[in-house]
Amino acid sequence: MGKAGRFACIFLPMALTIASLICTILVFSGQTNKDMSLPRDLYFIKINAKDFTADPDTILDKIPDNIEINNDLLNALQSVAKADDIKDFYKVGLWNYCEGEINDKGDEKITHCSPRKTNFWFNPIDVWNLKDTAAQKVFDDELKNGVEVYSKIAKWVFTAYVVTICLTVAEFIVGIFAIFSRWGSLATTIVSSVQTVFIIGAAGAVTAIYVSLLGVFSAVLSHYKIKAELGGSMMAVVWLGVAFSVASGFFWLISVCCCSGKSPHKKVSVEKTPYTYERVASPYLGGQQQGHQLGNMPASGHGTTGTAYEPFRHDSRV
Repeated sequence: MGKAGRFACIFLPMALTIASLICTILVFSGQTNKDMSLPRDLYFIKINAKDFTADPDTILDKIPDNIEINNDLLNALQSVAKADDIKDFYKVGLWNYCEGEINDKGDEKITHCSPRKTNFWFNPIDVWNLKDTAAQKVFDDELKNGVEVYSKIAKWVFTAYVVTICLTVAEFIVGIFAIFSRWGSLATTIVSSVQTVFIIGAAGAVTAIYVSLLGVFSAVLSHYKIKAELGGSMMAVVWLGVAFSVASGFFWLISVCCCSGKSPHKKVSVEKTPYTYERVASPYLGGQQQGHQLGNMPASGHGTTGTAYEPFRHDSRV
């Protein structure tokens, strides 16, 4: 197949590796730049408090009579809303969160993004300045398990994505050597397998914690017209990166077994068939001098000279 065929064989897994790397970078970019549309649209979870912040004093009138609410929590939320400590929406990313306002037409405008922080997790008590209020105890009772688990897993998810992006870069670099040999493909397959384990683990964990957090927020805050929703675009990118990673690992493995890169045109050595005769060179009879001697011999009855007879050597090699 040759080097050109070898390159064509690894082109697909290399392209899939690059696609997985792009998806991982996009996950990192969510909510890191409020001036760019793509990072703004990528978030794990969004908390929409527009219906509450619009008129917190009348929120009690909008709650059905058959729903029990905690007045301490409501009073605390009303206080921070009046102090403008609760924004219309919050979008949570891997590094930080962004907050902003929603106008009457429903258009969103990000006004502030928190500083980027490793092992970040969204804590509503800190964000809404609910420390040392009656609401903090309520939140501790209602959100204790969910928030604690979320905070621990969020740290692992951040580490897993850092390892994933490093392994994806390594997979791409090692994959370059796969152009030249199957050993390069084998090394790349090993790196790709480890990368796939980490990206699947990170994607599974981040999906589980934010689905759980969505349920917790909905159960506790939905009565106060504060809603939460998953970021569909971010989740699509997360699992698309997983799909690209699994596919690239499969095709790297295929390239180990196929497409050697060696040319099929080799010099063929043909052995002589045993028990055949081959002509012996003239030195066997002493060259030209021997030929002259034979030429002086009497001619046969058919008029042939001595040079018409050529000795043959019997070869019985097997």
